[in-house]
Amino acid sequence: MKKVLLSLIVVCAFGLQDANAQAQKYMNFGGLGTGLYFGMEFPVAAPITLGFHASTNYNFDNLYVAGKGNYYFDELFPLPSEWDFYAGLNLGWRIDGNDNKNGNDGFSFGGQVGGRWFWSDRWGINGEFGWGNGALGGVGVTVKM
Repeated sequence: MKKVLLSLIVVCAFGLQDANAQAQKYMNFGGLGTGLYFGMEFPVAAPITLGFHASTNYNFDNLYVAGKGNYYFDELFPLPSEWDFYAGLNLGWRIDGNDNKNGNDGFSFGGQVGGRWFWSDRWGINGEFGWGNGALGGVGVTVKM
């Protein structure tokens, strides 16, 4: 099951990348309170992105892989163009490398609210807060692809 889910996420990510080659893509990476994260977003409609997210703890013995969807509220709020504000849902699979001592293995679902500020045409700072048993957010850097 784990291999099937990971394969599905990779296929979707590359398929979305090809389908939206002219649109803006984002790569996010940084730190959580308990570990590290990496993700990519691909626009599918003007205010909507789909992508993937992977995070691990600092011991690298837990892994969370998910698909994410975000809705961007930029047109609803009078913010400068350097700012983004979004909210969305994530659906994924958590692998606990400690023989599932914490009972965290398996299907996970959560939500996120976040934003980013771009200090240049390509680079920005992101911050995200998550809830549920899915992606928990963090603070990091965004690169426009």
